[in-house]
Amino acid sequence: MANYPEQTPRTKNTWKDYFALSEVLTYFFRKSDPNRKPNFNLKMMHGINKISMVMFLICLIVIIVRTIARNM
Repeated sequence: MANYPEQTPRTKNTWKDYFALSEVLTYFFRKSDPNRKPNFNLKMMHGINKISMVMFLICLIVIIVRTIARNM
């Protein structure tokens, strides 16, 4: 018989949890770790991630503006 760790009770998420943008914003302004060896592939991956997040936010703003403008 397997020993499974006890599960912690789940808490209900609030609206604040769903719209917490601190993780996204700190991703853009974080400093590199001086103890980690620089890696070209890792730098490119983070660069592409930043570009895709910016494009997503711009498109989201465009969709919201078009929806508001259409309803006026």
